[in-house]
Amino acid sequence: MSFRIQPAAPARPNRCQLFGPGSNTKLFPKMAASAADVINLDLEDSVAPSDKATARRNIIQASHDIDWNTKYLSVRINGLDTPYWYRDIVEILEEGSERIDQIMIPKVGCAADVYAVDALVTAIEAAKGRTKKVSFEVIIESAAGLAHVEEIAASSPRMQAMSLGAADFAASMGMATTGIGGTQENYYMLHDGQKHWSDPWHWAQAAIVAACRTHGLLPVDGPFGDFSDDDGYRAQSLRSATLGMVGKWAIHPKQIALANEVFTPSEAAVAEAREILAAMEKAKSEGAGATVYKGRLVDIASIKQAEVIVRQSEMIAAG
Repeated sequence: MSFRIQPAAPARPNRCQLFGPGSNTKLFPKMAASAADVINLDLEDSVAPSDKATARRNIIQASHDIDWNTKYLSVRINGLDTPYWYRDIVEILEEGSERIDQIMIPKVGCAADVYAVDALVTAIEAAKGRTKKVSFEVIIESAAGLAHVEEIAASSPRMQAMSLGAADFAASMGMATTGIGGTQENYYMLHDGQKHWSDPWHWAQAAIVAACRTHGLLPVDGPFGDFSDDDGYRAQSLRSATLGMVGKWAIHPKQIALANEVFTPSEAAVAEAREILAAMEKAKSEGAGATVYKGRLVDIASIKQAEVIVRQSEMIAAG
């Protein structure tokens, strides 16, 4: 282990982030009553330019009027290359309630993008006397964002989470696809004449997970565009969870249960993790640094893996 111990990520459930446009107030009560851990009220891509101002007003009012219960309430602002983002922050933080937990910053390409938002947010909080400091989640959705992913992860003490935005990322990279997440028809290998589809997002997800774990952030998988394909959503979620991501976006309510299913450790997985911890405790009491569990070697590294599963299960149960 390095002398510089990597910090722990925020201890809060983040299995599913449900998105809804700020321009559609009918969705707000349904989102608040859903089983999603995080609610993302959107001012960006799902809101037409002519509706931006109205969407801001809707979100401000909803922050005061709607009971969001234990949801982590996030607002996705517009990108820093637009004329909307600064008004998003000013109005949301000057007029919105302190129930707002997080600002989501899209299309972040470098640490300076986060610095700019942080400076404005900090000034508003000081001027208005806001007692709760809002956190940041950024979306990596460009070649520049991935190239600078570690400096972005370390860019602000407000940083709590980082997501992959597959569609804009694919466009920025010049990828030959119009799919949003999932396997892609032409991204395959041949073995004995049989096609085997690989995951074109794997390397980007792995880079995001590494940056997040280095700096104590929550790594989150982004959208899966085909909300009629439950099996495809579940498959990508399982790949993401295996890589170390803690949750996934839902762009349709039916995806909430799928995300919660995948990113909640199963009873069997938790039971096995506890058995591994017990086996290692017994081995340590006997002066051994390793032991055999169900025919396979477990050691001190196995303890760390098992502890991740147990902690995640306990955190979700407590939330």
